Amino acid sequence: MKKLGLIGYPLGHSFSKKYYVEKMEKEHIVGIDYDLYPIPKIEDFPTLYTDENTDFVGCNVTIPYKQAVMPYLQELSEEAREIGAVNCITINHLPSGEKKLVGYNTDAYGFEESLKKYWNPDKHNKALVLGNGGAAKAVLFVLKKLNVPAQLVSRVKSDSAISYEELSVDMLAEHRLIINCTPLGTFPNVDACPPIPYDGVGKDHYLYDLIYNPEETLFLKQGRAKGAVTKNGLEMLILQADKNWEIWDVL
Repeated sequence: MKKLGLIGYPLGHSFSKKYYVEKMEKEHIVGIDYDLYPIPKIEDFPTLYTDENTDFVGCNVTIPYKQAVMPYLQELSEEAREIGAVNCITINHLPSGEKKLVGYNTDAYGFEESLKKYWNPDKHNKALVLGNGGAAKAVLFVLKKLNVPAQLVSRVKSDSAISYEELSVDMLAEHRLIINCTPLGTFPNVDACPPIPYDGVGKDHYLYDLIYNPEETLFLKQGRAKGAVTKNGLEMLILQADKNWEIWDVL
């Protein structure tokens, strides 16, 4: 039985497990198990792929380990290296007894392909990226690839980010693509949203939220009320999940 799974902490409701279990049932795939592996600290990660656990051949990585897991890997894809975050790992158990772990970032692929659905390069040619975690790194990578200048926004001002307090209506008028990479608004905290001046949002804006639960966050609701194009992160998740399956190549 080949084993795949999701590492992170804590792990509550998991899109990944539901998606892959349903995929295997629908496609009558047997001999593969996908499970959740909540590890309280990243130092516990190697216990999942010991000499006794050679069936463990790959995993997804979620908060808070997308960056912390990288020292455990022997190789990185080009995207993962440039982004500086990993969400997919293959674990190769070599005949010598050694393990070769390769890290990938499929968040970038999922985000780019789903963003393009409503993206207008003429209108949405400058972006605000809300949050500065691992997901934001993948988003910034894609925006750079698409030649869209991006301004990072965080709770605390830094060399790379402005603070929410510095955002103005004029700045929103100039940056018509706004991407939420924070967990603000995730179920059950559905009354929360990034503190941006929503009065500056209009019909030429595109608000994209990486959150998919709830289907429409308060961030997206407020954007829609102003006439903006809105999109949640569900399609991104599905696209990256399919890309992970391709990378694991377990069949």
